Amino acid sequence: MRWKGRRQSSNIEDRRSSSPGGFGGLGGLGGGGGGGLLRLLPLVFRFLGFKGTLFAVLALGAYMYFSGGGLGGLLGGMTGPGVQSTQTGAGRGDEGGAKVEQSPQEQELAEFVAVVLADTEETWHSLFKAAGKEYEEPHLVLYRGAVNSACGLGQAAMGPFYCPGDRKVYLDLSFFDDLKRRHDAPGDFAQAYVVAHEIGHHVQTLLGISDQVQRAKRGLDEAAQNALSVKQELQADCFAGIWGHHASRSRQLLESGDIDEGLNAASAIGDDRLQKQARGYVSPESFTHGSSKQRVRWFRTGLEKGDVAACNTFKADAL
Repeated sequence: MRWKGRRQSSNIEDRRSSSPGGFGGLGGLGGGGGGGLLRLLPLVFRFLGFKGTLFAVLALGAYMYFSGGGLGGLLGGMTGPGVQSTQTGAGRGDEGGAKVEQSPQEQELAEFVAVVLADTEETWHSLFKAAGKEYEEPHLVLYRGAVNSACGLGQAAMGPFYCPGDRKVYLDLSFFDDLKRRHDAPGDFAQAYVVAHEIGHHVQTLLGISDQVQRAKRGLDEAAQNALSVKQELQADCFAGIWGHHASRSRQLLESGDIDEGLNAASAIGDDRLQKQARGYVSPESFTHGSSKQRVRWFRTGLEKGDVAACNTFKADAL
């Protein structure tokens, strides 16, 4: 993708220094600059004893969890050898001036995401305007490990997600490594497809589709609810393809091979493929996102048509 040097969205909330995650990251906080909470623990233990120290640690953990804060925010941020700091948003945890510890590779990924988000804004502003509507730009929250959202506590193991309650996309950048290594779907357009899919859910929220789906699910059994979820997810794939269509034709963002990367990613995270990998067999009635073949088909439809009307999975004769 030809993304470097392009506009970055201002709608990035960087909470990587304040993601609630207990004490899983303590080991990385002892170096760099001669400080860190670990170095204080022996002193605390000497004065408070075992029970007092345990109580203090648990209290601090509870504070961080319920306040949405993190050790990075409490300590004011630290830097170490080979680490660059940047602040790309005004999200919770940034008001206090805490800096984000990140490698140059992670910083480049964060900048890439900001460019992709900005380009989705270009596409959807244009399409909404043509339809006589106004596009409301979502925020994208970068976090590590776990994050508080209006939809509850989100964790990296869940993968990227969109929360209609606060109309924000949540992304742990480590997912991109997962996409490459575990799912064999490398490439920057594969990563862009993931972001564009979540933005597709935001578009569904703005168009009232998400609310319609939730109302339609009431009173249905689990299999029927899953079938509606599949249609909603496949439409988000199609909407992601719409972005790719306009990013390529209007702004020449895509390069040779990018489309194949995106289609490969869509195939890699199909329900059938994931279930086969996880448990050795497939249960179609439990699908919530669609099979590999279905995800590829609808992403390709968006890429080829570039039109919202072509993405009506709810009235399609076949998925």
